[in-house]
Formats: sequence, structure tokens, C-alpha cells
Amino acid sequence: MNLNVIEIFKVIFLGIVEGITEWLPISSTGHMLIVDEFLQLNASAAFKEMFFVVIQLGAILAVVGIFWDKMFPFQFKNKNMPVIRGDVFSLWFKTAFACIPGAAVTILFDDFIEAHLHTPFVIAAALIFYGIAFILVENWNKHRTPKINELTNITYQTAFLIGLFQVLSIIPGTSRSGSTIIGALIIGVSRVAAAEFTFFLAVPVMFGLSALKILKFGLEFSGSELIILVVGMVTAFVVSIFVIKFLMSFIKKHDFKLFGWYRIYFGLFVILITLLF
Repeated sequence: MNLNVIEIFKVIFLGIVEGITEWLPISSTGHMLIVDEFLQLNASAAFKEMFFVVIQLGAILAVVGIFWDKMFPFQFKNKNMPVIRGDVFSLWFKTAFACIPGAAVTILFDDFIEAHLHTPFVIAAALIFYGIAFILVENWNKHRTPKINELTNITYQTAFLIGLFQVLSIIPGTSRSGSTIIGALIIGVSRVAAAEFTFFLAVPVMFGLSALKILKFGLEFSGSELIILVVGMVTAFVVSIFVIKFLMSFIKKHDFKLFGWYRIYFGLFVILITLLF
């Protein structure tokens, strides 16, 4: 592929879109695919399929950096005696348990989804449907008290149920974080704990998906392709740091209905633009 200043700006823009939409429950994949409809990278279809997943590693590294104290299972009180944090290990085991349904469905149906459902109308429909779901669930939650307020109180059963909801995100436009947060809210998890568990889930899910896409594409990258991957991931990393901090501050005072309305309006916009062009 030919690499020039315009292509670099496209990659930076895509990295910004990824960094914003990966953590907000508005579908990063849906936004990336829609942007690519109008601002296409000068790259092969195979590379773009891989790029749109692997760029998310930048966003994942941002969440690992911010939540390192909660995610790292060892505590070094002194250099010679690391302390094993059993509660963090337990949380990672629950996270792995929650990943089982999504991993199975992805392995079985990912190629079919890529071939048949990565279309503007499917993305728009998913944006609108789950936007409505967010509003309905939040209205229902007004008179409910969360059963689980802390991340450490999530059980294996709750984790697995959230993992079942995560399966929905294989449909483009759904949002991985959106589906898991909706599921967690329905089950009775607080907004903050739901968002934090979504961050935990994202780490193995996105590393696993990225590994699959890279192996499918092949390990031989041209210099231009490698530059594009690095620029995209670095941009997504920097933007994600600000977005994650914003989201955690926002949901302590507000619910998710704002994102539901955004999804509905953006979905309608996608339909309108697709019909016009």
C-alpha cells in the first residue's frame, strides 16, 4: 500500500474514533466501519479487516495502565517477597469464565458475520435497537437497588451471565461494552461495577481476537502496514486514557440513557446517509 500524509491523517482519525467509541457503549466496530465507508484507507480488504480489530490493542493498553492496581495480581511489598492477591486472581478466573460463550460463538460464526453482516443497515439497526434497550433498562432501574456494588462481589454465575450478553456484540453496531453493561444492569450490577467488569472482559477478549486476526492475515507486514498499525494503536491509546477517565466520572453521577439516545440518532443518521449516497 502507498503511505502518504493523507493516509497517516486517516489512520489518526480512525485511532481517535476507536479511542472514543471503544469504551463508550456506542459500538467502536460500527463507527469504524461507517467511517471507512466515507474515508477509506488505501489498503487491502484483508489488511483493513485485521486493522479494525488490532487497533483496539491501543485502547486495551490504556485501560490496563489506568486500572493496573486492580488488574495486576501481585503486590510487591518488598523486592524479594511478592504478595499474591487472591481477590484479583479470583476476578481474572471469573473473567475467563465469562469469556467462554463469546469465544465459542466467535470461532464458529466470525467469518459468516464478516461476510454478511458488516453492512450499514445492520449496524444502524443494532445501534437503534440497543439504544432503545439502554433507555428502557435505565428507566426500569430507577426503582431498583443494585445487588452488586463492588467488582469483587461478582460471582461466577453473574460473570457467566454477563458473558452470555457479550455474545450479542458479535453483531456489528451492538457494542461489546454496551451489551455487557446492559446485561450487568439487568442482573443487578451497579453502573460502576458493570463498567469496571467490562474493562476486565475487554483485555482477554481483544488480545484473543487480535491474535486470531493477525494469524489469519499472516505475520508478514510491509513497512507501511506496520507504521499504520503503530500509529493507529498509539492514537487509540492516548485518546482512550481521557475517555475512560471521563466515563468513570460520568457514570458516578449519571445513567447510560445519554448513550442510548446517541445510538438512536446516529443509527437514523447512518440509514439516511446510506439511502442518500
